[in-house]
Amino acid sequence: MNAPPDPSPRPLTSHKPFWAKRFGTAPFLPMNRQEMDTLGWDCCDVILVTGDAYVDHPSFGMAVIGRVLEAQGFRVGIIAQPNWHSAEPFRALGRPNLFWGVTAGNMDSMINRYTAERRIRSDDAYTPGGQAGQRPDHAAIVYCQRCREAYKEVPILLGGIEGSLRRIAHYDYWSDTVRRSIVLDSKCDLLLYGNAERALLETAHRLARRVPVTQITDVRGTAFVRRAPEPDWVEIDSTEIDRPGPIDALTHPYQTPGERNSRHHCESGNDHKTGRPEPAAQPIHFAPRHKPAPAPRQRTVIRLPSYEQVKSDPVLYAHASRVLHLETNPGNARALVQTHGQGATARDVWINPPPIPLSTAEMDWVYGLPYARSPHPSYADKRGRHDGATKIPAWEMIRFSVNIMRGCFGGCTFCSITEHEGRIIQSRSAASIIEEIEAVRDHVAGFTGVISDLGGPTANMYRLGCKSRAIEAACRKPSCVYPGICGNLVTDHKPLIALYRRARALPGIKKVLIGSGLRYDLAVRSPEYVRELATHHVGGYLKIAPEHTEAGPLSKMMKPGIATYDRFKTIFDQASQAANKEQFLIPYFIAAHPGTTDQDMLSLALWLKANGIRADQVQAFYPSPMATATAMYHTGLNPLKGIHRDDRAELIDTVKGERRRRLHKAFLRWHDPANWPLLRNALKRMGHAELIGNGKRHLIPAWQPATEHGHPRQTPGENS
Repeated sequence: MNAPPDPSPRPLTSHKPFWAKRFGTAPFLPMNRQEMDTLGWDCCDVILVTGDAYVDHPSFGMAVIGRVLEAQGFRVGIIAQPNWHSAEPFRALGRPNLFWGVTAGNMDSMINRYTAERRIRSDDAYTPGGQAGQRPDHAAIVYCQRCREAYKEVPILLGGIEGSLRRIAHYDYWSDTVRRSIVLDSKCDLLLYGNAERALLETAHRLARRVPVTQITDVRGTAFVRRAPEPDWVEIDSTEIDRPGPIDALTHPYQTPGERNSRHHCESGNDHKTGRPEPAAQPIHFAPRHKPAPAPRQRTVIRLPSYEQVKSDPVLYAHASRVLHLETNPGNARALVQTHGQGATARDVWINPPPIPLSTAEMDWVYGLPYARSPHPSYADKRGRHDGATKIPAWEMIRFSVNIMRGCFGGCTFCSITEHEGRIIQSRSAASIIEEIEAVRDHVAGFTGVISDLGGPTANMYRLGCKSRAIEAACRKPSCVYPGICGNLVTDHKPLIALYRRARALPGIKKVLIGSGLRYDLAVRSPEYVRELATHHVGGYLKIAPEHTEAGPLSKMMKPGIATYDRFKTIFDQASQAANKEQFLIPYFIAAHPGTTDQDMLSLALWLKANGIRADQVQAFYPSPMATATAMYHTGLNPLKGIHRDDRAELIDTVKGERRRRLHKAFLRWHDPANWPLLRNALKRMGHAELIGNGKRHLIPAWQPATEHGHPRQTPGENS
């Protein structure tokens, strides 16, 4: 029987280590048989397969998972970026003693391989030399298939962000269709979603005790296939939404099947045995009934609309997305179940509640493991250097950075951080962070005294969170900072300020930069933090993401209004001037986000020109799997406002088609002459021809510069 997931987590270090701990710590997890022989191993207990190059650094998920397992005594090998065209490369380390661990890498493989315009990228930051094409489409599925071919009987545990964001039926932007849960398509035995250290160790130790993987069904943060209903659980039927009708009473989407059947029997007026009308009865006055006590959340599962339903019905897709995002708080989330298939072939994908976040002590333990903090030696040239064709761009970007926290309570609808890492901030202790900075200073080759980033998913959420654990556990809001900052949220930046001061005071540390994204609506709550940042931790430019200026798209993104950005800029500029530094903000904006009209983009372009901002690189909305904004894009409905089949539903303008997406990007780059023909046509069509001219009040000029061949430049769409 499937016991309810335990809400009180077992500490990571409380497990009895596996017997192989006697082999000690490997300088790098082995990638070939020769390295295994050097370590004295006859086999690997666990083999990890990843779509990224192997960099033994805590910013790379596979390195973290490998070192966590190693610290518990397991012998862990890595197969990085294998040739997926056959199963032979997956046999390179032999048969794993316990299980395969599979991930597509630090990014979803489709986002890694394709641009927002569905064009194949020319490079891959997680591959030596930045070489593209070293992983397949839907890499997690392909790798699982090859692992099964290599050693059929070995359990497969799938993890990583690609698995996390595809755990239920989901819209796939690249095929423009709804795909099944990756649990079914990959044929993995168990999916571990989110940050998986806790679930992984619990599962690994059970498998080491020879518990069949099919019996591991009670671990939080896991998903698996089930063919029969689970006894002793209360199932809430949420396969439909309210449908107003002239006769039938409304069916509540959270009503259980048993309650519905009982109500139908009481109200039908028919004999439940014969189906014939019952004789007329005299009115009966019932005593008030007490509402039955709700079932405990630990034994409650919500049935989502089936794969077939969400694939064919956008309304039910949006509804399923809303339910999923309401069940993401580890303190109150219930299990989810979704049927795939019909009749005898129907199977349920069961998703346990999210994992309990790591404590500060557990975070310190994970980040304090003996990482080599460099790529595997096999990527180096003959002189042992990582440059040119062997350089891994993603590692170059983070080699001198330190991660101080996990999670994000921003809840931006287009972002996958909250969906993967959770909204509860998990912070390391200052002592642990300082120790890692010293390790970078003392052991990482090429260090010049500059820490490139001291941050995480959001730079200034360190040690922030709800003032009450009870309130936090009960909360079901998708964001702690939208539409305004919650009154229960602690926004004190003093611990972060103290950390900055302590870090830059270390001997040998010349400067500590902040490269992570900054939540400016939180920063304005602490002018002291902004002054500290501007005075000591900005290298001339600070990246910031207001995303838009108009209320329509900002409300669909769950981002603050542009007035908050203006307030932050004022404080930042004043602090920079006081520090006698010339520093600038680099604002980032998104084009073509759901809920963005052509007029919204025009207003943004006018704001950019008025503020003298000329964006070199622009970002078009990229519908990542499972995101709320992706549900908006696919369905044209707003799950944030509730889902209905009548005029109560909020319809959303979704920007689809190459021409319109190109136009929205062109508004962001209003200053680029290549975009002027397209913008001229759009402005005329929108009734704003007055913005075309050669004066300061105009957005774009009426003239077009000549090309190098002396002919006027014309872009597609100029005469269409």
